[in-house]
Amino acid sequence: MKIAAAQFTPVPGDIEANVRSMADLIRAASGQGARLVVFPELAVTGYELKLIADDPGLCVAQDDPRLEPVRNACRATSAAAVVNCAARTPGGRPTIASLVVGPDGELLTRYDKLHLHGDELDLFEAGTEDGRFTLDGVRFALAICYDNRFPELAERARADDCRVYVASSALEVGNDSFDVVYPVRARDNGLYVVLANPVGRNEVGECGGGSAIWGPDGGVRADAGAESPGLAVAELPNWGSAPRTAA
Repeated sequence: MKIAAAQFTPVPGDIEANVRSMADLIRAASGQGARLVVFPELAVTGYELKLIADDPGLCVAQDDPRLEPVRNACRATSAAAVVNCAARTPGGRPTIASLVVGPDGELLTRYDKLHLHGDELDLFEAGTEDGRFTLDGVRFALAICYDNRFPELAERARADDCRVYVASSALEVGNDSFDVVYPVRARDNGLYVVLANPVGRNEVGECGGGSAIWGPDGGVRADAGAESPGLAVAELPNWGSAPRTAA
């Protein structure tokens, strides 16, 4: 199985434009054989907390029709996608959520960010459960940006027999997570780690892409480069039914 981390420049608050960009990237990633495409934190709106606070319409539902281009792209390519957004809840504040859309266009799972940071605390509700899904027999764990500063999330993923740790993030240029977080989570837990990060300016600052996939040894398997939209695509091993070995 091939997996992809996708990066682009979200248009602030323009859900339709951003969803179209994501649908295009799903098709492009599928053209390289990817079965899963991971997008950055709040890719549906851009990391724009003030806009989201001022306009509740920027929060989406799990079955939101505005996400249909992504669902259609998944159906057309038989690929799954991790779509991060401000997501509605039944009665409380929204969450920062990863909606995992399956190859049939249906929701595989939803993960709500456990660890909020900074101004997120004033706007969003924190999640309460770890995120998991299975695709082609491979078990995946979900995390979102600041979550990755907490090593126990990756430790629980390993204990739960996950092989791949998916990290949708919004990191500014110079953030040390590229060196001291993502490769360390991979190496310490024997996981593949998939980071999707945006390109361009948002409320975090200037984001320079750098979306990447690290192998279980902490080495980079694929890198989307800096400053331009694109993809990092890497192939996973064929684990089959073999038992997991220690890292």
